[in-house]
Amino acid sequence: MIHTGAGPARFSDPARLADAIVERVGRTIVLALPLGLGKANHIANALYAKAAADRSINLTIFTALTLETPRAKSELERRFLGPIAQRLFAGYPPLDYATAIHDKQVPPNIVVNEFFFEAGQWLDSPYAQQHYICANYTHALRYVLDRGVNVVAQLVAHRGDEAPNAYSLSCNPDLTLDLLAQRRDGGADFLLAGQTNSELPFMPGDAAIGESEFDLMLDGADFPLFAAPREPVSLADYAAGLLAASIVPDGGTLQIGIGSLGEAVAQALVLRQRNNDAFRTLLSRLGYDPAREAAVHAEKFDAGLYGCSELFVEGMLDLYRAGILKREVDGIVLHAGFFLGSRGFYNALREMPREVVQKFGMTAIGYVNELYHDEDKKRRARKNARFLNDAMMATALGDVISDGLDDGRIVSGVGGQYNFIAQSFALADARSAIMLRATRGTKGRDRSNILWRYGHTTIPRHLRDMIITEYGIADIRGKSDREVIAAMLAITDSRFQDELLRQAKDAGKIEREFVLPKSARDNTPDAIARALKPAADAGLLPLFPFGTDFTEIEQRLIPALQVLKSASPTQIATLLVRGLGAGAENTDCLDRLGLAKPKSVTEWFYAALVGGALQATS
Repeated sequence: MIHTGAGPARFSDPARLADAIVERVGRTIVLALPLGLGKANHIANALYAKAAADRSINLTIFTALTLETPRAKSELERRFLGPIAQRLFAGYPPLDYATAIHDKQVPPNIVVNEFFFEAGQWLDSPYAQQHYICANYTHALRYVLDRGVNVVAQLVAHRGDEAPNAYSLSCNPDLTLDLLAQRRDGGADFLLAGQTNSELPFMPGDAAIGESEFDLMLDGADFPLFAAPREPVSLADYAAGLLAASIVPDGGTLQIGIGSLGEAVAQALVLRQRNNDAFRTLLSRLGYDPAREAAVHAEKFDAGLYGCSELFVEGMLDLYRAGILKREVDGIVLHAGFFLGSRGFYNALREMPREVVQKFGMTAIGYVNELYHDEDKKRRARKNARFLNDAMMATALGDVISDGLDDGRIVSGVGGQYNFIAQSFALADARSAIMLRATRGTKGRDRSNILWRYGHTTIPRHLRDMIITEYGIADIRGKSDREVIAAMLAITDSRFQDELLRQAKDAGKIEREFVLPKSARDNTPDAIARALKPAADAGLLPLFPFGTDFTEIEQRLIPALQVLKSASPTQIATLLVRGLGAGAENTDCLDRLGLAKPKSVTEWFYAALVGGALQATS
C-alpha cells in the first residue's frame, strides 16, 4: 500500500517533498491536480522540475482549467493588462508545465492531459490540443483511475486546531472526495499531498477531512490565490439575463455558469426581488409581458431558491445576500463542487461566521452533477430546477456548440454542461436553458451565433430544451423540426434571419410560404439599446453590478478597447479621424495606457485610436 493512514510527513521545501514522492511511488508518477484554483502549484512545479532534470522519471499530469495570468495579444492589451496583472496576480506562482506547453518544450518523459481548458487558452497549441481528453466532468474520475493515479496534490485550508477534521478541500472537493472514497474502498491507492494556503477559505461539511487522509503536507509555501476580476455586463447580456430570470420560479432550484451572462442573470434576479416594478417593465420592453404570459415568472421570492451548481459562482453569494438563495436542503442553500472568483469573494468566504458558511455545501461533483445515489432525496430537493448554461453557438435545429470548433480544436470543454441538461430531462419539473449571444464580432464583422449547420456539436438536438439570446426565448423541447426552426429564427439577429430562413427552406425543413412575424423583425442591437439603456442610465443595469477590481478609469477603457478589438479597417479609420479631434476629457485614460504624451508615430496613432473609441463609447 502506498497510503498508510499514519498521517502526513511534513515539509517546508517542495523539492524535498517531491523526492519523498519518488521514494514512495517509484519513477512512474501519475499526478492528479484539481481543476482551477485547487492545484498545489509548488508541489506540481517541484515534480515537474525533477522529471525534467531526470528523464528516467515518467510523469503524467492529469488536470483541467489551468489558471494563468492573462496574456496580452496586442500592444494596447499589453499596456492595459500590465498594471492589472501586477495588481491582481502578483505573487501567484505560474505552473511550469503550462509555460513549457506555451514554449513547446515539454520533455518526452512528461505528458500533460487536460479535460477542460480555460476558454481559448490552448486554441493555437498543437501539444494541448493533441493531449486534450474529451470528458464529462463526472467521467474524469474514471479516466484518472484508469491511468493509475498514484499522487494527488491539492491546495488545502487548515483551521489551525486539533479538531478531527482540521483540513478542508475548500475550493475543490469535486473529484478528490470521490477519489478518497475509491481509496477507502480499495479501488485506488495513491498519496494525497496537501499544500496549505492561508488565503484559502475553510469550507466545512463534506469538504472538511481528517489529517490521516494526507500522506505528505507542504507548509509555509504560501502564495496569493488566483483571483479573476468580475466581468463587465453588456446590454445584450442583460437582455438575455432578464429573460433567463423570468423562467425561474420561486421555491425552485438554480444553477448558473461563470462569466458575464451569469452575472446578468444574478443581477436580473436581484432586480426582480428588490425593484419588482422595474423588472416587470424591462421584461415588457423586451416583449415578455408578465401580466399576459403565464409562463413568465416575475413574482418576488418568498420561499426562495436552492442552488445546485457544479461551480459556486460569485453571483450565488450575491443572491444569498439579496435574500433569494435561501431555500435550505438539510440546512444547505447551495451545493457545489468547486469555486473560483475574485479576491472579494474569497475574503467574504473567509470572514463568514461559521453558522453562515455552513450553509454553502462544498461537496463531491458526483453528488451535484448526477442524480445517482440518494436519488429519491435529490429528486425531492431539486424541484422546479432551472439549469442555465452558456454556449458559443447553436443551430436552427437546436444543436448546441459550447466547447469546440468545426475543425476539431477545443476552446474549453464539455465540463458538466451535459450532466445538467440530462438532469433537466430526468427531473419531472426541471428545464434547461442554453444562453448565448446572438452575434459575435470577428475581424470587424458581426457574425450570427445561430447557424444552419455546424461541424461540431456539444449537445445534440435530441436534448434541445430552451435557448435564450438577447432577442428572446426559444422553447423548443418536444417540438417538431419546423417549429424549432421558427422559434430559433425569432431569436436570431435580424441581419441574419433571411439567409437562415433560405437555408431552412432549401432543405425542405420549413414551408416556402413561411414569413417571420413582424414582431421578430427588429432583432437589432439598437432595439436592445432602446429597451434597456434608460435603465442602465438610471443605475439599474450597471456595467459591474456587484463591484469590480477595475479602477474607474479602467472601467471606461474596457468598452473602448473592446470596440477596437473587433473593428474593421474602415471602422479603425473612422475612429482614428474621430480621435484626432478629441479634446482633453480622456487624458486620464490615455495616461493610464502611457499614451497621454506620445513619443513616437506609433504611440500617436494608438492615442488617436483610443481617443476615438472612448468618444464612441462614452
